[in-house]
Amino acid sequence: MTRHPQEFRVLFLGKKDNLFAERAADYINRHFRHPLIFFGTRHDKLPEEVLTWQGDLLISFISSWILPEVLLQNAAFAAINFHPGSPEYPGTGCTNFAIYNREKEYGVTCHHMKAVVDTGNIVKVKRFPLTEEDTVFGVTQRCYGLIEEMFYEIMDCILQGGPLPVSDEKWKRKPYTRRELNELCFISPEMPMEEIERRIKATTYKGPWAYTRIGNKIFKLQS
Repeated sequence: MTRHPQEFRVLFLGKKDNLFAERAADYINRHFRHPLIFFGTRHDKLPEEVLTWQGDLLISFISSWILPEVLLQNAAFAAINFHPGSPEYPGTGCTNFAIYNREKEYGVTCHHMKAVVDTGNIVKVKRFPLTEEDTVFGVTQRCYGLIEEMFYEIMDCILQGGPLPVSDEKWKRKPYTRRELNELCFISPEMPMEEIERRIKATTYKGPWAYTRIGNKIFKLQS
């Protein structure tokens, strides 16, 4: 006899101190009988309970943890990630690069997870327009809201016993790396002023991340 989806053993990994992730985790607690929930940052180690988990559904909700292949294979139904970027922007710093490239459209993606981040088959994509006035912080918050909306839609599919959606969209490039994001933060007096301003805008969240280097010393921009 097939188990009802509410009986799924669910592992939920969320971004620490994020209200959107906390609401999604509360939904998991209320709708599944066997949840295991953890929050963390990219600096936190994966808990031992995560590394040894075996179950049905693994959910990464805007989490920065990179998960080992063996853990992904331990999810009998699916291991899915909710990524705050469209298929044109896999990896780290996706919103920063979209702002830097002056994109006219952006979005969020749900996809199956593989050992290489943001390369698995895409489940669903939601998009929205961008303007010149948009900031990294503002776009990120819109992404979080759209991810939460998408999350409830996909969980509804699962709880009704249906298959996950299948998107015909594909990732458009290899994932951006932490190193590429750090390079985007670098500014120097030799750069044209337009380039400096463009980089500062693209790497300012609540405060600027931009920096310059003189000799072996690093100087960070102050807001």
